[in-house]
Amino acid sequence: MQTKNRLESIDTIRGITVISMILYHFCWDLKFIKGFSMPWYGTIGTYMWQQSICWSFILISGFCLHFARQPIRNGLIVSLCGFIVTGVTLIVLPEDPVYIGVLTLLGSSMLILGLVIFLLKKLGILDNTDNAKEKKYPLDPLWGFLISAILFAITKKINVGLLNFGIFKLALPDALYGRGLNDGMSNMHLTYLGFMQEGFISSDYFSIMPWFFLFLTGYFLYGILEKRFSKSYFQIKIQPFSWIGKHSLLIYMIHQPILYGITMLL
Repeated sequence: MQTKNRLESIDTIRGITVISMILYHFCWDLKFIKGFSMPWYGTIGTYMWQQSICWSFILISGFCLHFARQPIRNGLIVSLCGFIVTGVTLIVLPEDPVYIGVLTLLGSSMLILGLVIFLLKKLGILDNTDNAKEKKYPLDPLWGFLISAILFAITKKINVGLLNFGIFKLALPDALYGRGLNDGMSNMHLTYLGFMQEGFISSDYFSIMPWFFLFLTGYFLYGILEKRFSKSYFQIKIQPFSWIGKHSLLIYMIHQPILYGITMLL
């Protein structure tokens, strides 16, 4: 299998997103740890800011799965980083721990899709080599993109018990969400899948549904754009954003301890 060339523009976009994330988290620390008066933080504008960050990260992660030589190993590494984040926050910020955060979601998505690809290759259904003209994807990339995006839109509100079909919204059974039990830590497997249990608290929460469908959207987006990768706009390298994008996992792991230290010194 030939090595795919790196797309500098993707690293640049990811680097810009990392900077945006750091600024967002610094504002969070100032407001909720240091108690700064920031009435604008928590408005719809802040929500859109937060959504732009997580959408970008998840889409790019799905897109870049095509560059992973060992997606299952990568998924295990990222999942382990997610467990480390949970452990550290339980010790340092027990009142605001992170359960099923974005790293857990990304690691799980890599594992799920990596295993599916592995099985499809073993069965001869899929051939992901660069020389393959057919069978590179489980289905046509455009259809995969559309179906994944629609499933993401339908399940976007699944954490609060709703499936969105446009003007029609379907309420899911209360039993799936443990309503009335007031014990958010029971049935964590359901919370992990997207059926957030009543009373569950996490300062960062990204369940499999709906976010795995956004990850899949990024995965199929690669197939739609693949023929255009030779264009110059896929090789835009802007430092230091490109460098940050290439080291995003490491920066993610260390940025909050650094921000926390800065916050406590203020």
